[in-house]
Amino acid sequence: MISQLFILSSKGDHLIYKDYRGEAGSDVIDVFYEKVTALTGDQPPVVMSHKDLHFVHIRQGGLYWVATTTADSSPFSIIEFLNRLSGLVKDYCGSLSEKAIQMNFALIYELLDEVLDYGYVQTTSSDVLKNFIQSEAVSSKPFSLFDLSNVGLFGAETQQNKVAPSSAATRPIQSSRDPGGKSEIFVDVIEKMSVVIGSNGVLMKADIEGEIRVKCYMPSCSEMRIGLNEEFSVGKSQLRGYGAAVRVDECSFHQSVQLDEFQSHRILRLCPSQGEHTVMQYRLSDELPSAPPFRLFPSVERDSAGRLLMYLKLRCDLPPKRSVSLLPEGAGLSQELSSPDQSAELQLQNRTVFWKIPRLCGGTQLSALFKLDVPGLSSASMLEVGPVGLSFELPKWTGTGLQIRFLRLSPVHPGPSQRWVRYVTHSDSYIIRI
Repeated sequence: MISQLFILSSKGDHLIYKDYRGEAGSDVIDVFYEKVTALTGDQPPVVMSHKDLHFVHIRQGGLYWVATTTADSSPFSIIEFLNRLSGLVKDYCGSLSEKAIQMNFALIYELLDEVLDYGYVQTTSSDVLKNFIQSEAVSSKPFSLFDLSNVGLFGAETQQNKVAPSSAATRPIQSSRDPGGKSEIFVDVIEKMSVVIGSNGVLMKADIEGEIRVKCYMPSCSEMRIGLNEEFSVGKSQLRGYGAAVRVDECSFHQSVQLDEFQSHRILRLCPSQGEHTVMQYRLSDELPSAPPFRLFPSVERDSAGRLLMYLKLRCDLPPKRSVSLLPEGAGLSQELSSPDQSAELQLQNRTVFWKIPRLCGGTQLSALFKLDVPGLSSASMLEVGPVGLSFELPKWTGTGLQIRFLRLSPVHPGPSQRWVRYVTHSDSYIIRI
């Protein structure tokens, strides 16, 4: 049972406020923000209390999604509801941001009226809500897959216009209702990589958490079949096929997924509803099917002037056609970088050097020499240098090797429809010890 629900910006601005039971005043918003900002660290507790009032909140899109309750409600149920509510708002508004919330506040209040009744959750299903939500989303820039930058000479098609832009799936689901709206389905394979590499270059830890996410913009779709690698196996004792094994330690599926063809043909069957859904989640621990994508060759020493010299050489072991956007993160600072588009910044508060690389192609390497004036530098203090952390985003590549073999709709959807499959790997924690 929820007493109040409100959405705040990262600066504490009131974006949405709804009181369902009248058990507390609107001043609880300021009480919550004061309690959150007074805490040290980047991760405040999810559940906090003030007198007889309990705050349960999550962070999504840089915003605070907060629910209050005075009863002994399950915090896990409220957290799950807040996550589903943020997903609904993203489906109906197209994106989660302070600007999107401000431009669509009427639509969000209409959603809250249907989702909650006197503090009790009624539904979070987009299939049910689409019969009641009448407000249209407002977007700052109309979405269009057609862009003059993708048109070749005399209007000829180019290879680039066969690729969906990154903003293609950030639009409201109501756009599929329009007569000219696109009927599309996006299937994203998203993986997060956690790696620890020792100072001797030996891989000490490697974990991958991935998910298959479907976002549907079709007014109606009876059934969708997603085919995975035939060599896909769960656990070490279920290796399949004749090609390179694609293995995960464990996986879980959404409740709507039918698994009658999964064991024999590695096919997932489901009837997707409008909006975004996580169809499958999987995990691979302590083993990578290929070498880590990045290697670092560091050298740390002290020059004759007593300055700390750090020479870093970063190598990308991906195929030459791959490219990645990354940010390696390592006290006056002088620098020598191997490319003019790179930059470096010294943050004294965090005692960290940030080396920013906009793009790094596979099979190449970059280097940087940092010279730091450190007061009282000694041999013992040089041992405290490191580690190096990498933050990157790698499109069109998965660490596990999971691929979508096919994506079929049955029966075939009448009229023009498009299906997009995208792959991306993020760094969750990529640490290289010096």
